[in-house]
Amino acid sequence: MGSVHHSNRGLKRLIHAYSYSMAGFRACFLHEEAFRQEIFALIILIPSGIWLGNSPVERALMVASLLLVPITELLNSGIEAVVDRIGTERHELSGRAKDIGSAAVFLSIVLVLVVWGLILIPRLY
Repeated sequence: MGSVHHSNRGLKRLIHAYSYSMAGFRACFLHEEAFRQEIFALIILIPSGIWLGNSPVERALMVASLLLVPITELLNSGIEAVVDRIGTERHELSGRAKDIGSAAVFLSIVLVLVVWGLILIPRLY
């Protein structure tokens, strides 16, 4: 679990930050089915985006839009964990926080569809 160490500077701080990040990836992968699905999709879609992009900019847009999905899922899962830590009883604000996080994930998926569509659909005509 990450914590603030004010005495950690330079390389030591970077090593601790990396360790906390890997713990976050592991936790999300172990506990969140949606995150696992997104990671498996990335394994197929990132090489596809690199192959289908005609220019470095197209490839970058296609890959970056894909990476925003698990980034958003990580943030959403963090919000859900905090809400659940506070309490499992139904509360309007807890539901709203979870719904807003879910909406962010949804918009990141829409972004993928828009970017890929704008790049690939014109090639059909």
